[in-house]
Amino acid sequence: MLGSAVTLLLGMEAIVSCADPKAGRATPNSTGTSAPVSPSGAPQGPPTLAPAAVPPAPELCGPGSAIKFDKAAFPESPVIDNKWFPLKPGMKYTTTGTVESEDGTTERIVTHTVTGLTKVIDGVKTQVLWDRDYQDGTLVESELAFFAQDNAGTVWLFGEYPEEFEEDKFIGAPNTFIHGISGSQAGIAMQAAPRTRTPAYVQAHAASVGFLDCGSVFEEDIALCVPTGCYGDVLVIDEHNPLEPHIGHQRKYYSAGTGLVKVTAESGVNQETLDLDKIENLTDGQLADINKQALELDRHGYEVSKEVYAQTAQAEITTKTSGGRK
Repeated sequence: MLGSAVTLLLGMEAIVSCADPKAGRATPNSTGTSAPVSPSGAPQGPPTLAPAAVPPAPELCGPGSAIKFDKAAFPESPVIDNKWFPLKPGMKYTTTGTVESEDGTTERIVTHTVTGLTKVIDGVKTQVLWDRDYQDGTLVESELAFFAQDNAGTVWLFGEYPEEFEEDKFIGAPNTFIHGISGSQAGIAMQAAPRTRTPAYVQAHAASVGFLDCGSVFEEDIALCVPTGCYGDVLVIDEHNPLEPHIGHQRKYYSAGTGLVKVTAESGVNQETLDLDKIENLTDGQLADINKQALELDRHGYEVSKEVYAQTAQAEITTKTSGGRK
């Protein structure tokens, strides 16, 4: 950085000068000191320093993938109506499938519930999603994830608080990351207008926990059927973590107006397949119960993750009605 500019004040005796004004000598002021003179004759202040150059954002997922995040680009309250990634409070989606690994086949059920909670992260009010992951009928992860949609329609992921369990016992939340804390950076969960043959994008980056998900539009307008129905307008997103190449790639399938309908694996040590099995619009009573449980999970995070999660504002209940039955 440049050093601070210093203006030297020189004492002068009050004299009457007959010098040619073109000589560039300053005219004494009323305090008996002189100041630099502008071409117009008005005194000038200290020189203005040029701002330090801001280094370009890294392209973590390849050319054109630099994160362009602007917290001023979000509304005061979250409304996530991107047609590929809608998050309406009171909606619950259940995906079911299997994971094939060297140890055999595991049955998997994941519930995704859009709560009525919001949480402010780095000045942006986010919508709270609560995911619960069951393997062979046993809970292995209970996660709060935080999303917001910018004014252009792009949905951003601001962080995750994933509690892990073994044999029904809580063992910690070591993979917690929150945008703006410990160098973690929000990323794009879904573009406003996804298209094939466009650059990959960063879905989120948290070097402290080895998290870097890269997404790219793999295919558009394909047709498929899952237990909830057949869809003919499906968008396919390819995802991978370049920090963990052994995991391979995932393909996620999104239908307009519904969201995620299918997950498949491409290469990698574990082959996971999930299909959308159920869509529910919760009653107001069910949403109230979900809000209560998710709020308890949020509060627990302050005890578990003191250096990361405890640095955030507490979640709040902002939606109590789901639009479903009472």
